[in-house]
Amino acid sequence: MKPVLALVGRPNVGKSTLFNRLTKSRDAIVADYAGLTRDRHYGNARQGKLEFIVIDTGGFEPTAESGIYMEMAKQTRQAVAEADVVVFVVDARGGLSAQDHDIAKFLRKLGKPTVLAANKSEGMTEGMQLGEFYELGLGDVLPVSAAHGQGIRDLVDKAFEPLHLPEADDEEEADDKSVIKLAVAGRPNVGKSTLINTWLGEERLVAFDLPGTTRDAISVPFERGGQKFELIDTAGLRRKGKVFEAIEKFSVVKTLQAIESANVVLLLLDATQGVTDQDAHIAGYILESGRAVVLALNKWDAVDEYQRQQLQRQIETRLAFLKFAPLHFISALKRQGIAPLWTAIAQAHKSAMIKMPTPILTRLLLEAVQFQSPQRAGMFRPKLRYAHQGGMNPPVIVVHGNSLEHVTESYKRFLEGRFRKEFKLVGTPLRIEMKSAKNPYADKDKA
Repeated sequence: MKPVLALVGRPNVGKSTLFNRLTKSRDAIVADYAGLTRDRHYGNARQGKLEFIVIDTGGFEPTAESGIYMEMAKQTRQAVAEADVVVFVVDARGGLSAQDHDIAKFLRKLGKPTVLAANKSEGMTEGMQLGEFYELGLGDVLPVSAAHGQGIRDLVDKAFEPLHLPEADDEEEADDKSVIKLAVAGRPNVGKSTLINTWLGEERLVAFDLPGTTRDAISVPFERGGQKFELIDTAGLRRKGKVFEAIEKFSVVKTLQAIESANVVLLLLDATQGVTDQDAHIAGYILESGRAVVLALNKWDAVDEYQRQQLQRQIETRLAFLKFAPLHFISALKRQGIAPLWTAIAQAHKSAMIKMPTPILTRLLLEAVQFQSPQRAGMFRPKLRYAHQGGMNPPVIVVHGNSLEHVTESYKRFLEGRFRKEFKLVGTPLRIEMKSAKNPYADKDKA
């Protein structure tokens, strides 16, 4: 699973700027205004072969006892609890504050691996200007500039150094290829644990009518029709007596990690609630991760015909980017529509792991070009010559030719439709990459 890095610090020290720098995104709102970030933000980051999840938090005031600052402190404590390593961000130009001491005291008590990053240190020399931060008792101070990208690589290396992470290749080789890892994802209280209990025929997971009953992702071995599965309940198991009210019971990080480690994701929607923004965010993350996906609309028996029509329209519009995913209507509680899910899951896994021979791909490509040529871009018309498979889970098709940088997204979708139809791909994303041949005379022209 991807390791998790949490950014903490007092307001307006540049945590969101650092988050955007690490994730190479603009997901976190940034402005020169203290306390702008209140909720946790999650994002994917990558440095070299290392992939990890970053959590951006609001300004942390550990001693806050009421109001919005107490809520922000609760969010930060949750982020720190979920994280493998913490980056404590301080303001190199603003200097040390009493609030920094409070945060450092909290982190020292926690004992979690922590790196101290002095942000906004561009143009400053190490030594006396950063020396005061050693008072915090958190070891070396790393000067960084999130706005200018200085010191970021050293920061990530330093942060994950104590974890001794295994090589990604070794981890993949250790996986049992015969076991299908199936993650059940969705918002709190949509019936994930109830569905897995129904499959298993026993109360293996705690399930009752309270959003976010469980917090950690757990896996349950299961076998059906000779096929071995590893069922991953993305909320996980946590008994009533062991739920700590100080920490939110639903963990987004565990959901993201479970999706990453799965072969197929069953996205569970609540028919009584409709398709929400959170459903769309989870669906977007599944697509970004490249996992095969099956949609299931739970509690279908609790809505009338008009609501059913409205729900189908919502899915067609709000989840249009998952139109390749099969949709099933079920009731986990009443065991209705459960059996067809297994067929859809098996088809999605088969599609995700399919092997596509190069001769067939090339034939399909040339037939598609003959049927409809790519659009001309100025003096050039892209020439598509041959295709081969570049990966599985999700399937990747690499197309070679000339001037392929001019191939439009609409033409890629046209090609995707042809490939999907031929190989009967259901429930899996399909990625098409274009690789143009290098012009052998390009260097001679420059000379």
